[in-house]
Amino acid sequence: MIKAIIVDDEPLIRQDIREMIEENFAREVVVVAEAADVNSGMETITKYEPDLLFLDVNMPDGTGFDLLEKTTHKDFEVIFVTGFDNHAIKAIKVGALDYILKPVDEGEFTGAVSKALANKDKESHLEKLLEVSSEYFKGAQRKRVILKTADTVYAIYEDDIIYCRSDGNYTTFYTQQMEKILVSKPIKKIEEILTEDTFIRCHQSYIVNKKHVLKYNKQGVLVVHLDFKVPVSSRRKDYALKKIFD
Repeated sequence: MIKAIIVDDEPLIRQDIREMIEENFAREVVVVAEAADVNSGMETITKYEPDLLFLDVNMPDGTGFDLLEKTTHKDFEVIFVTGFDNHAIKAIKVGALDYILKPVDEGEFTGAVSKALANKDKESHLEKLLEVSSEYFKGAQRKRVILKTADTVYAIYEDDIIYCRSDGNYTTFYTQQMEKILVSKPIKKIEEILTEDTFIRCHQSYIVNKKHVLKYNKQGVLVVHLDFKVPVSSRRKDYALKKIFD
């Protein structure tokens, strides 16, 4: 069963969506909440952390795109349901699963929801495989971290992470394999899942793997593996250098 939220300023549209879900996907999808504008939509998403979002474009206090840009929880599929046909390309660019015009065609609607369910099944299957794989490798004493991007689930060893850099509600992982993996989690959440004694918060926007640190220079920068440069803030300098070099 996946959780869905409807964000639309038209009560009749919200009712239509809910009824189509109940008629066609009663065993697979449950609508946990509705919202009529961007602000209440953001609050509802934060509270319920849905798997699927039905989203209007134009609302009294902004657009559906504003909501997607501002919300911190982004681990969900988006189906736009709107009366305007001129935002489809933008919807694709932000990773929307589908773009349905009002009045809603039931066949088109059920097709979009079926795609969301299929994607969720694939993700769940992959996560189960990763859990089995993680159990198998426990004897090697190498911790693995599961990272979800918009379209991929990664299982990477902590040892392979060189550093992490924050950009608002997103964090980028830089690895030994020269990969850059962008996840929709703030750096504070990332700090909580990494091994504390190995990964050091040396800056408001950076976490570094001390095993990859080569030196610290007079410019207040850590030089790490692959010649990456990681800044150290003055506020965290004493703590970070002690944890890294002692």
